[in-house]
Amino acid sequence: MLKKNTLFNDPIYGFITIESDLILQLINHPYFQRLRRISQMGLSILVYPGAHHTRFEHAIGSMHVMQKVVSVLKRKNVEISDHESEALQIAILLHDIGHGPFSHATENILLKGIDHEYISLKIIEKLNVVFEKKLDLALKIFKNEYHRKFMYHLISGQIDVDRLDFLKRDSFYTGVTEGNINSERIITMMDVENENLVFEYKSIHSIEKFLLARRLMYLQVYLHKTSLAAELLLVKILERFRDLIRNKKQKIDRNHPLEILMYEYDKEHFNINILNKYLKLEDLDIFYLIKTWRKNSDNVLRKLSNQLIDRELPKIQVQQIPFSDKEVLARKKDFYNKNSNLDFNFFVYSGNISNQMYKTDHSQILIKTKIGEIIPLSNTIDYLDFDHFSKPIFQHYLCYPKE
Repeated sequence: MLKKNTLFNDPIYGFITIESDLILQLINHPYFQRLRRISQMGLSILVYPGAHHTRFEHAIGSMHVMQKVVSVLKRKNVEISDHESEALQIAILLHDIGHGPFSHATENILLKGIDHEYISLKIIEKLNVVFEKKLDLALKIFKNEYHRKFMYHLISGQIDVDRLDFLKRDSFYTGVTEGNINSERIITMMDVENENLVFEYKSIHSIEKFLLARRLMYLQVYLHKTSLAAELLLVKILERFRDLIRNKKQKIDRNHPLEILMYEYDKEHFNINILNKYLKLEDLDIFYLIKTWRKNSDNVLRKLSNQLIDRELPKIQVQQIPFSDKEVLARKKDFYNKNSNLDFNFFVYSGNISNQMYKTDHSQILIKTKIGEIIPLSNTIDYLDFDHFSKPIFQHYLCYPKE
């Protein structure tokens, strides 16, 4: 136990307590403190001015939600030891520790084919060595190797602790009230049956609201086309710099953490040296470079950097069906006719993004009826189309300069 009471004052929950010395040591570790300098919502700040919150706040808030969940389950006679409780808090505290600068915005450009979950795992494994195997149980839960499956579902499931915090937190900081869920009621209705996470029947309307809020937040906030345009522009900037580095037309200080990440790595070649460099990269490192590139000798890099800094974002069209090759080519020809000295591939581009709201084939939301029967949520609400929720939301985009 802690020798003194350590508190965080959170705008969502009020005072948050730290329940063990090990957790406090993890919070104070440089790897975790780095999350203070990683934005929670990437470049959404260009749309929602209040969205300044970081991965640090989200991680602390998620740990607090986990404390509440453990307390509720214990009151319902679910046996959870102090060691398991601590491990659950550690697992959720560190679940996002692998995020790079601007969170998801740079995930597929700095380390292609390596997502933040994989990097989080490698960081937790490294911390486990530093803390002399004290994170063994947290690691097992994080990797879904612990026999008590409900614990993994609290970390990664349809209604997990991560989502319960970020929906409420992102709603608060963006001012988008549609995402403000009744997390207290959902937590209070949690239970465990045969080591599965279940929800009491009285919670179905709160869960319905949760699913709808999550969908609305993706459509209105996370997949907002202006945020998407800004993040795609950021990716194009880094892609251009990578091309220039490879073609030896640009240089970067060999001591800069971005230098080693300008070469593509897969999981097979991912090593401790790359991880250490990655852990030194934060939002400000990328933003500082982009500011210096405003006067770069390369026309493309200079123009793209100026666009992002000055918020002169590209025009973006979003629709449910792919853009035809003819439409894309027409935009590229139009750009080339006006800017023949610039590579049009960095100014006119198309692609798609998707997200899946409710996966019926993965950790279904289980409801405990009044007579104790355990049934899927989809069997309890006849007016909600779960087939609709289980299908990925695909949005196809086409970006090109506004002029």
